[in-house]
Amino acid sequence: MNPEHSTPRAKRKIAFIGFGEAARAFASGWALGPEWTLAAFDIKLAMPQAADAVREAAQALKVVPVDSTEQALQGAEAVFSLVTADCAADAARQSAAVMAKGALYFDCNSCSPVTKAGNASVIEAAGGRYVDVAVMAPVHPLRHRTPLLVAGPHAEAALAFFSALGMQARPAGRKVGEASAIKMMRSVIIKGMEALTAECLLAARRAGVEDAVVASLQASDPGVDWRKRFSYNLERMMVHGARRAAEMREVAKTLSDYGISNRLAVAVAEWQDDIAALNLKGGDDDLTERLDRILHQTAQS
Repeated sequence: MNPEHSTPRAKRKIAFIGFGEAARAFASGWALGPEWTLAAFDIKLAMPQAADAVREAAQALKVVPVDSTEQALQGAEAVFSLVTADCAADAARQSAAVMAKGALYFDCNSCSPVTKAGNASVIEAAGGRYVDVAVMAPVHPLRHRTPLLVAGPHAEAALAFFSALGMQARPAGRKVGEASAIKMMRSVIIKGMEALTAECLLAARRAGVEDAVVASLQASDPGVDWRKRFSYNLERMMVHGARRAAEMREVAKTLSDYGISNRLAVAVAEWQDDIAALNLKGGDDDLTERLDRILHQTAQS
């Protein structure tokens, strides 16, 4: 057959709701053919101070930035919801009103199992196929190959779709919420360690004993590079604290749903919010430098 007269491939579409770090990491890793189109809606596109940066990031990755959820989801066979935890329910409601029947809805947000069950009901009632997805590690450097857990009645369809995109996903169960429960409990430790880092090391730096504290921990547990870990923990809070605080409020809700005290999770959310409110970038990968910038900005606030 003459290629000039061959039938063009039908276009396939993936939509992003939220085009932050995770969405960009996924899109940058996919090796998609010309039959694919990608579209993204992000609330920052309506913010004059942030819209240009989002548009530039999208266009650099061959993702079409659009002005509404409806435009993003029109004709999409799969939707990646990658917003902050406190916006996940709104994203599901808005998506349900406009998404194609049978489209896969990947709720990748760090929400409680109860929140995800509610989102699933909304999506399924609209004819979509809801999938509970938990992102189990930072999206860099692995990008689209970041480990994922999936749960719900459409988990097998999700695994097949992710595999075709070169993504790394494992099943967590047939019930919506099972993937998110694993993520929530893990976050008690991960985000809790970040908050402990801030509380311990900021006080130690102000007292002038941070090197001795780090050395003591290194001697007690030499299997961890404590200085490097502490520096990384602070960077996570400085750059992503607002999102992590929202997640920890979902963790607190999850713990309460299971009848477990959530007082630590509540305090961790407050620490994440406090560091995020300083509006600091990660800067140099140096523990002392990060501690000093946080303390300096705290004194100025």
